[in-house]
Amino acid sequence: MVEQVKLAEHIIVVGAGIGGLTAALGLAKQGFTVVVLEQAPELSEVGAGLQLSPNAVKVLQAFGVADAIEPHCFTPQRACIRDHRSGRHYLDMPLGREMVKRYGAQYWHIHRADLHQELVRACQQHGVDIQLNQRVMGYRNEKDHVKVLLEKQTLRTDLLIGADGVHSQIRELMLGAQAPIFTGQVAWRGTVPIANIKGASVQPNATVWAGPHQHMVTYYLRGGEFVNFIAVEEQASWRYESWREEGDTEVLRSKFHGWHPEVTAVLDGCESTFLWALNGRPVLPTWHDDRVVLLGDACHPMLPFMAQGAAMAIEDAFVLSGTLEKYDYEYAFKKYEKLRKPRATAVQKQSRENASLYHMHGGWQGRLKLEALGVASKYANGIIQSKLDSIYGHDVTALRL
Repeated sequence: MVEQVKLAEHIIVVGAGIGGLTAALGLAKQGFTVVVLEQAPELSEVGAGLQLSPNAVKVLQAFGVADAIEPHCFTPQRACIRDHRSGRHYLDMPLGREMVKRYGAQYWHIHRADLHQELVRACQQHGVDIQLNQRVMGYRNEKDHVKVLLEKQTLRTDLLIGADGVHSQIRELMLGAQAPIFTGQVAWRGTVPIANIKGASVQPNATVWAGPHQHMVTYYLRGGEFVNFIAVEEQASWRYESWREEGDTEVLRSKFHGWHPEVTAVLDGCESTFLWALNGRPVLPTWHDDRVVLLGDACHPMLPFMAQGAAMAIEDAFVLSGTLEKYDYEYAFKKYEKLRKPRATAVQKQSRENASLYHMHGGWQGRLKLEALGVASKYANGIIQSKLDSIYGHDVTALRL
């Protein structure tokens, strides 16, 4: 029988992204004193959208922040996979009310900056101390605390959470440097004001446009004021691992020339874009080191082909805060990793497999897979939806932690 006591009182979270802020909020609501260290000079998020599926929305509901977030969201009506030229539907699956009926929560599209803003506000309302311009240089586990070494000072805390993303300094300090594994894919991303889109009507759906060695995703943000896009192409090599490599819109348009009018209309209205190299990393041997633990992309970076990157970090935050509220940190960290690692690894694998499907790998065989998906979508939609139950139907708020 594990003694259910809360030994830790003070926790430092490194990284004020979606995962770090959600963890900070959950911990603060459990009564911990929480400090968030962010190396950036100001709180801001990249100008891009993300998808919050029911498994993530349930956590936001449990943390009492969903009502504040919902006005910023767009609720898509359907999830579609369409041919890049003809627009033919290979998959057409209801979202909207069907998500609530099947999973008990909405499926939302939201601008990252809007979600970030509401998480910051909620954290501050619960007493979280968010400190900017704080770069972590090292940490040292001691008998009853951990020392966190910053550029100009050293802090002392009971526990340290590394939620500092795919380039995690905490992960590198814990496990050593790991070179990213380039997947051979680069994503262009951006948001386009609806007023800029001429000559085609963008459907109110989450749409994947599948093409040979390329695909594009489009969906609405902010009540339909903007269309978010992610355009992915295969490349042999890439020099950078960054979210903020500025791209050339003319080059982007040339890459997707001749695609469906709905796609080209979005890209024609695009005023700026950023490039994002899609990198993977090997499964980590562990997520924790004594009083230090990792969360989100710091321990399981996600490719975007299941739209689960933010959702997995949000799930992590709920499980980690819940285990720390009930147990001493050693048992809590082990239980957290035991519960989360198999799920995160499975979602990573499924996301990688989706890239092959969207890019029609295997020539006619790849197209045949999409044709088969179209038949199943038309005549056995329930089977298609059941395959998503393990993703959208996973409810960490119902786990017995």
